[in-house]
Amino acid sequence: MRWDIFCKVIDNHGDIGVCWRLAADLAGRGETVRLWVDAPGALAWLAPAGAPGVQVLPWTAPATEAPGDVVVEAFGCELDQVFVAGMASQAKAGRAPAWINLEYLSAEPWAERCHGLPSPVLSGAGQGLVKRFFYPGFTARTGGLLREPDLPARRSRFDRSAWLSAMGIPFAGERVLSLFCYEPPGLTTLLADLAADPRPTRLLVTAGRAAAAVQAWLDRGHPTGTLSIDRLPLVPQREFDHLLWACDLNFVRGEDSIVRALWAGVPAVWNIYPQEDGAHRAKLQAFLDWMDAPPGLRAFHQAWNDGGALPHLDIEGWRPAASAALQRLLQQDDLTTQLMRFVAAG
Repeated sequence: MRWDIFCKVIDNHGDIGVCWRLAADLAGRGETVRLWVDAPGALAWLAPAGAPGVQVLPWTAPATEAPGDVVVEAFGCELDQVFVAGMASQAKAGRAPAWINLEYLSAEPWAERCHGLPSPVLSGAGQGLVKRFFYPGFTARTGGLLREPDLPARRSRFDRSAWLSAMGIPFAGERVLSLFCYEPPGLTTLLADLAADPRPTRLLVTAGRAAAAVQAWLDRGHPTGTLSIDRLPLVPQREFDHLLWACDLNFVRGEDSIVRALWAGVPAVWNIYPQEDGAHRAKLQAFLDWMDAPPGLRAFHQAWNDGGALPHLDIEGWRPAASAALQRLLQQDDLTTQLMRFVAAG
């Protein structure tokens, strides 16, 4: 089948990251994909090699091409009425495209209730069409999480020392942490705690806001002590997976990154995107409930995101919950498998 996936870039590492993974995974399973993006330049570093079967098109003007068999509206982006009219025209000819609204990720109970629900279009160019909601999630009653078929095998073959060496990162057996974040309230405390800890730590800092926040802390003259800091360049998605696999603990932000951190099978701390109405707090708590996170990990998340004293960094104590979460997820069908089945079922 031919798929049209529409994406508006709000955060270069977020919406487009999910949409690219979905597009590439569909193409890897024999589907043909057109990915419509309003800022395709983000893919220059995110996916520089592209993917066979995926055509990237700039979504800077109304899309006038004939719709494919499946149209995916990612994260509530609104389709051009010209394109919707084309979908309606195909429906009148008996070839209605499947119209999917791919929603944001949440562990909250309403994701299960809303997954798969139809939304009839009652007016406008698409009057008479039906859009259906597809909710990613962590349970069997949701649409699952993106996981390429070969991901577990690639993870099992990964050589941490070799990858660190290839990235030019010195490694002498110290604990290794990654940092991909916004500017969480707990960051400066974490850096000070790591610097003062008698156990040596190597912190791999991603480019962008995380690197800027760490540099601001360094510019204030704080001693680094036993903390070694390595700044990373922007890396493609596959290398980002490798980064997470190479670490003992991952600090991540955004939906794509927390999912990839779960596949790494090691503890992670999520810097969830703050919302003015505080809705992110319920979303974070629901995720921690699903994960059956131990009290220390819950408390660390609260302080990391909202401020206050950071609890002890208990990587080993948090490891069983991360491992158990990974095993639960591996028992479920991945998002692409479920989405293809959902479309085929009509």
